[in-house]
Amino acid sequence: TQRSIQLIVEAKNGQNETATRSFDLRVIHVNRPPQIDILKPFYVQNRTQNIYQIDANALKDEDNDPLAIIPVTETLPEGAKLSAAGELTWHPSMTQFNSLKNKPIYIDFYVEDQPSKARAKGRLKLEATQMDLPPDIIQIPKGDAFKAKENTTINLKFFLSDPNGDDDIEAFDFVTDNPDVPSKALVKNTNNQYEFIWTPTYDFVKDPHDSLTFFINFFVLDKEQNRKEQKIRFTIMNAVNEIERDRQLYALYRNSLVEAWNLVTQLSEKEQELKRAYLKAKKGKKNRSMINASLGATTGLSPALIKTVQTKTIVTAIGGTTIATIGALEAAEVIGKPLRDLLDRYNYVLEKKIEIQNKGDVFAREFALKAARRQNDYAKKRDEFRVALAIKGLVTLDLDAGWENKKEATDKAIGNTFKDFTPLEVGNRYRPQ
Repeated sequence: TQRSIQLIVEAKNGQNETATRSFDLRVIHVNRPPQIDILKPFYVQNRTQNIYQIDANALKDEDNDPLAIIPVTETLPEGAKLSAAGELTWHPSMTQFNSLKNKPIYIDFYVEDQPSKARAKGRLKLEATQMDLPPDIIQIPKGDAFKAKENTTINLKFFLSDPNGDDDIEAFDFVTDNPDVPSKALVKNTNNQYEFIWTPTYDFVKDPHDSLTFFINFFVLDKEQNRKEQKIRFTIMNAVNEIERDRQLYALYRNSLVEAWNLVTQLSEKEQELKRAYLKAKKGKKNRSMINASLGATTGLSPALIKTVQTKTIVTAIGGTTIATIGALEAAEVIGKPLRDLLDRYNYVLEKKIEIQNKGDVFAREFALKAARRQNDYAKKRDEFRVALAIKGLVTLDLDAGWENKKEATDKAIGNTFKDFTPLEVGNRYRPQ
């Protein structure tokens, strides 16, 4: 650039005569390059996003031209960036940091004024930090408070770093105000990677409490005993043991069907017993005959008993009437009442057996799945089913109150009686063979 200046020259003599002349003076600008003072070293920390801002006061331009910083990319370490405003960022890897600890590196850059683009070359020294800094903890997922239900796995990952190098890390551990948190929950994967894996059991929160809150302090120490802590609050919610609850509900389901199975078995035995008695009585009545003979004036006959071995028939002669009874039920069977009683009892037992069988089939089918047993109406319907099993007419049915089933109540036996019965550990419904 250039600038023109007009000069006026005036001359004057002794007679006060003057003469003037103007000149145009053209000045051409001569750009001066920027200047760079000595820069402070960049002390780099390990596993950290290090940021260094080149001091603007160290960059000078006597012409007050705007300045831009241009990096010499060949000297930049991998991952480092230098902006035009002079901000240097670098997150060194462990290998890079260890190398830096052994030998500093230098970054070259240019300071260029605008718009002349005159340059000056600068150099920045990078070296590992000499300060004894404490280690650091990175937690995943982040947070200082966590809530979880009983029997839910808590998994936290911890990544440790030390600005002075990962080899400076001495130990990582935790302390807690709850003695029920096991120390083995902290698992070491590598020297600087740990996991906290813990599943609180169903009895961790004592009834009748709804929850339990406690703190865990995770801490890391370096060789100089510098300490960094991470304090986390845990709240464990009281939860229902679904597996144990399902087992209990299933036990009620199975026990109810065992009661029904026992009753059906007992009624089946009584059914067979009455059936045999009825057939026997019916056969006896068929072979029975009654002979009434009027003997007129022969009332003076002496009583006589005649027993025939072949037919086991007893003939009795009394007064003027002779009665001959053939069969095994004697005179009590003559009027036929016991036969009708046997038939009535047989039908009553059969009716009750079918009733229990049907109710058991419905109950076994309706609550075969654990999802159905979790419903609110399960307890009510189970009580209704058990009421149906409480037969009041034991005397009418002639059932033995002290009867015991000689058969074992296996899943197969129950399934043969109630086809839709489903054992707890079986995925598919039991199908009797």
